[in-house]
This record gives sequence, structure tokens and C-alpha cells, in this order.
Amino acid sequence: MAVDQHLAASRGSVATPRHRSGRRHRAAGLTRRALTYLVIVVLAVFCVVPFAWVLLGSVDSKAGLYLRAPHLTLHNFLRFFDQPTTPRLLVNSLVLSGGGTVVALFLSMFGGYALSRYRFFGRRTLMFAILLVRVVPPTATIVPLYIIMIDIHLNNTYVGVILVEAAYQIPLLLWLMKGFFDSIPVGLEEAAWIDGCSRVSGVLHVVFPLSRPGIGAGALFAFVNIWGDFLTPLVLLQSPDRYPISIGLFQAFSAFNQVDWGLLTATAVLYMVPTVLLYLFARRYLLQATVTGAIKG
Repeated sequence: MAVDQHLAASRGSVATPRHRSGRRHRAAGLTRRALTYLVIVVLAVFCVVPFAWVLLGSVDSKAGLYLRAPHLTLHNFLRFFDQPTTPRLLVNSLVLSGGGTVVALFLSMFGGYALSRYRFFGRRTLMFAILLVRVVPPTATIVPLYIIMIDIHLNNTYVGVILVEAAYQIPLLLWLMKGFFDSIPVGLEEAAWIDGCSRVSGVLHVVFPLSRPGIGAGALFAFVNIWGDFLTPLVLLQSPDRYPISIGLFQAFSAFNQVDWGLLTATAVLYMVPTVLLYLFARRYLLQATVTGAIKG
């Protein structure tokens, strides 16, 4: 009996430190998890508060610099469209972004097809050289581009800005479209050729329709990048009636000592609407583009 009691006591003395160690590990795990969630919440608040300030200020009749409960009104949006210049800013942005996206996408589709289907000397070097153009920051090339636009008489024109914006987007779109064309079997084109299609007809009726996810993703990337560009139109455009809304926002903030926060935030909300709508329209193509790239990789 004494031996049994001694063994039970020794087991209890061994089990107790193990239980304590397990409790310490659980407590440490809970602490790490709590700290992780705390960091996530802080980062989420840091990201959400600016958007909340813009949205609440746009519907606040007494919008100010600080976040607060709004006095709900749509008067700020009505004033945006009542102003003689602000709707023009939105139209200019749509023209520049839409035009640049169409030009860049059109050239990248045919250029990406050529890089995908044709083999020639220096092809790999050319592809990396094209990508290197994208690495160069726009601030390093804006002055030479400004001089070129003056020499060819495209300074202060929509066409000049559209061509420059398209040139900035083409390197990325070329690689994107080439990747999609690589994923399309050449046998589909050969079958179209046997049925009597020319190479161009096969591209237009077989390859491009199958590349709609890549085209949608490329259009989204190009439009968003051009829509948010500030430096290029600021340098290449001198007429205020041709400025995009990105410059209009900057002028509304810096041109007067008294900032109209209601009109400014309403303009910012309307500035975000086209890109959000385009994303909602193209997100399924973007998802398909991601899946296709993952499968190909």
C-alpha cells in the first residue's frame, strides 16, 4: 500500500509541471493571436478611415477637415454638376483613359501574338528590353517626352497625352497578352486554317475570343493606371479646359485658402466611381486571368 501511494504521489508530481507547461503554451498562443488580431484591426482602421472621411464628407452639408457624423445632403454632388468646369474634368479623364486603354490594348494584342507565335533572333532579348522600359520611372522620361510632343506639334492635345499614356502601358500589356496567347494551342489555329481561314482571320475569330480574360484584365490594369496618372497630363497639358479630374482635385485643394471640403470630397467620390464600375464589370475576367496564369505556371 505504501508503494502504491508513493507511485501515485510521484505521478502527480510529474503530471503537474506538464499541465502547467501546457497552460503556459495555450496562454502564449492566445496572446499571439490577440496581438495578431489587434495589428490587423489597427491596419484596417488605418486604411478604412480615409475612405470613410471622403464618403461621409461628400454627403455632409457642413463637411470639414475632421471625421464626424454628417448632416446628410446630396447638395455637394449637385454643386459638382452645377459648376461650369468640374463636369468637364470628368469627361477629360474618361477621354484620356479610354483612348489610352484602347490604343495600348490594340497594339499589345497584335504585338503579344507576334511574340507568342513567331520565333526570331533576339526575341527573348527584345522581350526583356520592352519590360525594362516599364522599370524606368516616368519622371526620368517626362522632359524628353515633352520636348518630343512640342517638336511633333502634339503638345497640349488629347492625342499627345493618349499616345504617351498608351506607351507607358504597352510593356506590361505585351507580356500579359503574350502569356495568354501561349496558353492557346496552335492546333486550334491550324484547324481554322484548314477550314479556309487566313492567319489574320484565325487570329480575329479564334485566338482573340479565347483571350477575353486577358483582354479584360489588361483593359482594367491600363485604365486604372491612366486614370490615376497625375504627372503626364500636368506636364503635357497647359489648357485648364483639357485637364483631367486628377489635376482638378489638386487645384481644388491648393488654389484657395478656404477649401470647399464638401465639393472636394464629392469630386473624390465621383473620381472613384468609373474605376470601381470597371472593376465590377471586369472582375470575372481578372479572376479567369489569374487562374489561367496559375495553371500555365
